[in-house]
Amino acid sequence: MRGHADRRPRGITAALLVLGQIAFAMAAPVASAAPTAARMPAFDHVYLIIMENREYTSIVGSGNAPYINSLISSFGLATNYDAVSHPSEPNYLTLFGGSTFGVTDDGIHNLAKSNLADQIQSAGLSWHVYEQDYPGHCATTAAAQGGPDLIGPGGWYARKHDPPISFTDISHRPKRCAQITSLASFSPTAANFELIVPNLTNDMHDGTTAQGDAFLKAFVPLITKSHTFAHSLLLITWDEGSTSQGGGGHVATVVVSPLLRNAGTQSSVPHDHYSLLRTIEAGLGLPCLRLACGANDLAEFFGS
Repeated sequence: MRGHADRRPRGITAALLVLGQIAFAMAAPVASAAPTAARMPAFDHVYLIIMENREYTSIVGSGNAPYINSLISSFGLATNYDAVSHPSEPNYLTLFGGSTFGVTDDGIHNLAKSNLADQIQSAGLSWHVYEQDYPGHCATTAAAQGGPDLIGPGGWYARKHDPPISFTDISHRPKRCAQITSLASFSPTAANFELIVPNLTNDMHDGTTAQGDAFLKAFVPLITKSHTFAHSLLLITWDEGSTSQGGGGHVATVVVSPLLRNAGTQSSVPHDHYSLLRTIEAGLGLPCLRLACGANDLAEFFGS
């Protein structure tokens, strides 16, 4: 036998149902909405300056780096950022190729692999690499000494700090490797992506922290005072630190852009060199490359 039919008027039944739902909702814990994930802005230009061999604590708050710390106060700092390896070269390859490619030394390597320059050109964009005291003419020499090159004292160019020259689709093609020049020809409007590597004196490798800070004080305004910087991004990082945290040490990474969420923004989100490559790719609208595909970017510095 079927159960008794509910003889309450339909209007009353509906009202009771609504009241029950309201009561349940009031009794249930309220879950806060997940914050909307920040996204990288689209940049006209992205600049990357790579300095050398300083642990985070040797830069942040250091009296020997007043200019760098002024940038940190005015713009942004990733406080939980690690290099990925020792020695230098694997870190540079990571930033330009999304992998160390098994390289564990500072030797001469010729890699038949795709790289950031390939991505940029495939998207119809442009790239340029400025290696201070680079001898030019697609040189593949391991090192070269030069005189003053635009800013600061002369010093040594090192191939291990010149990642595109390790990729054969650049080093073996004169038109492409001509995009690697000394610093004297620097222009903030030369390309959508520009990599700047000071010589071994000015990048703190052979020189002091104060010398590196002086180089940046003289060079960075060439970018930030350009009319093109209104929709651009400058990243300053160190290839490796003095510890093995994260594989290559805890290093400072400074984020400079007029599009930052707030002046003096600091982020404790974990990042590394793969994150920096992913940031460059996202900012230029490029797909990810190798291990950068599994990395986060620095989008938290932007947006509301």
